[in-house]
This record gives sequence, C-alpha cells and structure tokens, in this order.
Amino acid sequence: MENYKMLNNVAVSENGFLFLPGTGESFTLNEIGRMILEYLKEGNSSNEIIEKIAGEYDVDETVAERDFNDFINQLKNFRIVDAI
Repeated sequence: MENYKMLNNVAVSENGFLFLPGTGESFTLNEIGRMILEYLKEGNSSNEIIEKIAGEYDVDETVAERDFNDFINQLKNFRIVDAI
C-alpha cells in the first residue's frame, strides 16, 4: 500500500476547515477526514492510519481501509496529498 504526504500549500483548522491558498478552494472535513490529515502531517503510514481508525471507531480494518482509500482518492484528485 502506498503512503502519502500532505502538500505544503494546505491549511487545516482544528474544526475541520481545509483551505488551499493557491486556488482559494475550501472544504469542510468530518472528524475522520480531519484525523486522517492530522495523521498524515505527523508522518504516519497508510497502514498505521487505517489501524488507528479501526481502533478508534471500532470498525473492521477492511472497512477502515476502504474508507481511507476513498478519502485519499478524493484528496489526490484535489491535489491535497501526494504518494511518497
């Protein structure tokens, strides 16, 4: 599984407001989305993030992985994260 990093031009507030200064676009993240971005900023691997989501929300790792991958694909489309 690939690992990802946030691009430098992304600002995320504590309440889940994401702003892209380069384009002026903004998004509102739910709690899990904000948590994923925070874990990415900390340098956690994809597998570590999936394990944390599964443990924190008491869901099967397969479900956590699917949801993680769906969210990452959206972030890649908006050029918020990049594979490393």
